[in-house]
Amino acid sequence: QGLGKTLQTIALLGYLKHYRNIPGPHMVLVPKSTLHNWMNEFKRWVPSLRAVCLIGDKDARAAFIRDVMMPGEWDVCVTSYEMVIKEKSVFKKFNWRYLVIDEAHRIKNEKSKLSEIVREFKTTNRLLLTGTPLQNNLHELWALLNFLLPDVFNSADVLKPFLLRRIKAEVEKSLPPKKEVKIYLGLSKMQREWYTRILMKDIDILNSAGKMDKMRLLNILMQLRKCCNHPYLFDGAEPGPPYTTDTHLITNSGKMLVLDKLLAKLREQGSRVLLFSQMTRLLDILEDYCMWRGYEYCRLDGQTPHEEREARKLHINKKSIDTFNAPNSSKFIFMLSTRAGGLGINLATADVVILYDSDWNPQVDLQAMDRAHRIGQKKPVRVFRLITDNTVEERIVERAEIKLRLDSIVIQQ
Repeated sequence: QGLGKTLQTIALLGYLKHYRNIPGPHMVLVPKSTLHNWMNEFKRWVPSLRAVCLIGDKDARAAFIRDVMMPGEWDVCVTSYEMVIKEKSVFKKFNWRYLVIDEAHRIKNEKSKLSEIVREFKTTNRLLLTGTPLQNNLHELWALLNFLLPDVFNSADVLKPFLLRRIKAEVEKSLPPKKEVKIYLGLSKMQREWYTRILMKDIDILNSAGKMDKMRLLNILMQLRKCCNHPYLFDGAEPGPPYTTDTHLITNSGKMLVLDKLLAKLREQGSRVLLFSQMTRLLDILEDYCMWRGYEYCRLDGQTPHEEREARKLHINKKSIDTFNAPNSSKFIFMLSTRAGGLGINLATADVVILYDSDWNPQVDLQAMDRAHRIGQKKPVRVFRLITDNTVEERIVERAEIKLRLDSIVIQQ
């Protein structure tokens, strides 16, 4: 993460055009949240490369395809995964010189819709960019290699000779260190009551030795995770009406008690904080808290249901990031939902990352930390991970650590 994959790709496409006389057409497939960034980087590094961007609602896309794509006065088409699925018939019409997929672990499941569609395109060369080639198991890595060279990687055994891995320490010697601190904390009285209630309600499932109903079990786990974060995520927990933000917002959650003390200390030290949670509803609670404490903040999460909102949303996200990164910015906290804030967003002006909760997939949390710990960071980065003692959260962190060990055994020598 933050290893310059974007720039290397743009340099390659520029080189092909100017030194090899191969203009394109190329397709660059990226997460929606980074479209803006990719277009900016093309303009910044190789303005002579004609990059166009396919995005928008049905009518906007139809006009773009008719007026821009089909006439072919362009070299590179940048678009998002969602657009490729919606407009696959158009993309099938071209003979692509390079098909580049950013955050390529999105096609790690060879049976997903996106994987199946990109395999149907006519391409001379394929390039996959990812900072996390291994997320859960070796099969996923094989799926990526099988996409690149289907004849060679017809089975998952042929991995070894093809791995060249750059780790951050090699790329930028001057990158300050990153230190993670796990903070174990207890449940509040209210949380304990809710936690017990959830367990008692479904005690029959939890005790059944036979085949468990997986969906119900996952739902219970989700309820327990919500409870560890904040009881107000459940209807009826918050005192009221009238609903007022007061100290009860802090005292009713073990994590909020610790967070409140931690933020006060960090503020004193002049640090700036990225605050991550899996749950957008929890970010709402954190917003109330920040307003109540008078902390200036920005927020970004990954929910964009409608396409007309998309352009506005991208604009708002870009504005939030720029505001936070601006010299002498007064913003103290940037809150993000872990999965949205993960991909390709640069917030290296923050030096503290707080993971309010942990993901089952450790790479998601690592990518979140790398919003701050990346090229451009001037200070050492501190990561605080909040974990509720003797709850489901302990298991999540244990499982994630086992997955990371798999990663280091397989890929990092």
